[in-house]
Amino acid sequence: MPTRKLALTTALCLTAFAAGASAQDAQKIVEQYIKAAGGSKALSQAKTITIEGTFHTADDKAGTFTLNTRQPNRFYSELVVGDTNLIEAYNGKSAWHRTANGEFATLVGAEGSQLEAAGQYYNSHLVDAKKNKIGLGFAAFSKVRGRDALEIEVTTMTGVKRHVFFDSQTRLIVQEAATVGGIDEQILYDDYRPVNGLKLPYKIELHRGSETYDIAVTRAEVNAAVGERVFDFPKKSQVQLPDLKTLFKEIDENQKALDKLKENYAGTRNEEETEYDKTGKISKRELHEYTFFYWRGHEVSTLVKKDGKLLSEEEQKKENEKVQKEIQDIEKRDAKKEAKEEKAKDEGKEKKEDDDVGIETFLRACQFVNPRRERFRGQDVLVFDFEPNPEFKPHKLAEKVVHQLAGVVWIDEKAHDVARLEAYFVGDFRFGGGLIANLQRGTSFVFEQAYINNEVWLPTYEEAHVGVRVLLVKAFKVNEVTRYSDYKKFNVESIASIAKPKDAPNPPAAAEGPAPKPPLTN
Repeated sequence: MPTRKLALTTALCLTAFAAGASAQDAQKIVEQYIKAAGGSKALSQAKTITIEGTFHTADDKAGTFTLNTRQPNRFYSELVVGDTNLIEAYNGKSAWHRTANGEFATLVGAEGSQLEAAGQYYNSHLVDAKKNKIGLGFAAFSKVRGRDALEIEVTTMTGVKRHVFFDSQTRLIVQEAATVGGIDEQILYDDYRPVNGLKLPYKIELHRGSETYDIAVTRAEVNAAVGERVFDFPKKSQVQLPDLKTLFKEIDENQKALDKLKENYAGTRNEEETEYDKTGKISKRELHEYTFFYWRGHEVSTLVKKDGKLLSEEEQKKENEKVQKEIQDIEKRDAKKEAKEEKAKDEGKEKKEDDDVGIETFLRACQFVNPRRERFRGQDVLVFDFEPNPEFKPHKLAEKVVHQLAGVVWIDEKAHDVARLEAYFVGDFRFGGGLIANLQRGTSFVFEQAYINNEVWLPTYEEAHVGVRVLLVKAFKVNEVTRYSDYKKFNVESIASIAKPKDAPNPPAAAEGPAPKPPLTN
């Protein structure tokens, strides 16, 4: 009985401890870590960190490990085992890796986002997490190598999660768990020593997939010289860029020609919008399904489902009326614009430039680096990174927007169009001086399109990770994923099947109006 009582008492104490810990703000745990690791000032001033080490595999092969980070978001990890050299990196614009067979490739989707998140996490050192758009949430009371630890969940702006474990006594990080480059990793840290004002581990146990590496650190440096070239594609894998002015002009002209062909197509668009709270937990999620077609260069959409449920007849009627009005508004705007242009032409005035983002804007506002040729979705493509041109001084709104972007683009040279584009804002972008809205640093988007029926490029996927503060009051962190599907050649006979979900009842009649195309029912 005494043993049983002791066990019960111990269990109750641990439960109480865990309950108390769960009530703590995860930020408090992080603040204790920051203090133990060297303080916020020293961590913020750690522009670069280099860790190198050696290990032996189970079959007694010698290996080396290298980790380089550079603010604001550069990341480079390398494992060399015998003739195998595995590299994962993020250069601030694109994520890439070197596989076991020696091939270099740009990473997209979840794998690319994971490397981008690793760069953000390791360079932030969890200092100013809110400012860096990193969500912190308490996860659990845990054990790491038999010692008590506090586990928190770290969520980056793109929704990538990492579990971080802090020793309950030293407050230093003793374990991390995350998926990096598509491979599950667990990293255990030990033997912390002071290095230039910080505490860095000299023992690292890396579990990567089914492999384990016991790494003895031989070199750890803070603010050593680590150049940008460390994080870029190896020079030998790069190619000569074609004349970009000519290439972009061809793409622009091709896109204008395709805009008319797009009006022969209609399809389905599914949107998933997720809003997160400050801890990185989902606070709201909405699903919408639309049918759409193109009219005068604009995508005209009709909502048919909300959260998987069909609209009621009354809701659908209102939606159809809204779409009819949208078509009328497009026609009125175009007619007004054409009248202005015609008047200016008659008066001998030059056509006034609008504030749209054009090819010339990108050529002047950005610089292009790391060109390479790869395979993407079964096609040969030219891939290159872009970043703000420091010598360019923006004036127009479009120029200011483009000058804040960095990212990577995939171009099908034969088909003369963009297959994929990834970009993010390198700084905050303020509308109305920040009084209307402040689009926050790190806001990013992805766009993909495909060549349909060997005649037209149409969107297939869009992704946006938005951090915005509206009217200096409320801040939002929203992720939106859009998928396009069910493209069909536009004709009256096929519209009913395009616009109507498979399980939909007979559609109500569309509202009367001047629209030349009728896909306005569910």
